[in-house]
Amino acid sequence: MPIPTGIRVVPVAAGLALLAAGCAPIRDHQGFVLDQTLVTAIQPGVDNRESVVGTLGRPTFVGQFDQRDWYYVSRDTRQLAFSMPRARRNDVLRVHFDEAGTVERVDRTDMALVVNIDPLKRETPTLGRERSLFRELFGNIGAIGQASRQGQTADNPQ
Repeated sequence: MPIPTGIRVVPVAAGLALLAAGCAPIRDHQGFVLDQTLVTAIQPGVDNRESVVGTLGRPTFVGQFDQRDWYYVSRDTRQLAFSMPRARRNDVLRVHFDEAGTVERVDRTDMALVVNIDPLKRETPTLGRERSLFRELFGNIGAIGQASRQGQTADNPQ
């Protein structure tokens, strides 16, 4: 006895629906939830560290070289199935305090300052200029003796 076509279509349609559900994008948010109303409530010259913690909460991290910089970082990502997540939006809010602990300025940046570093490559990207091998080998020709024309310095008292 043959199976009616209507009964064969149901399992195929259910299988296709399951496969299509696996292709839906996965969206994720990591870090600080940036609320523009709260950010604009911070007034330079008026607020201090305690009021910033009360308004925004504790910072994501404090500046490594300058403890007066507090950073609030957030990131939105999107991922399809088994691919690596890609950043769709990065927000960095920096609150800078003066010596007395009062807010001096509030800066906000986005992905423009983010550098993508691939740890599998053998070199790290820099913002300097790129030099070829030929330039590295022969770039100093003609520069010999130039240092002596500049005169004395603290580290070279000639």
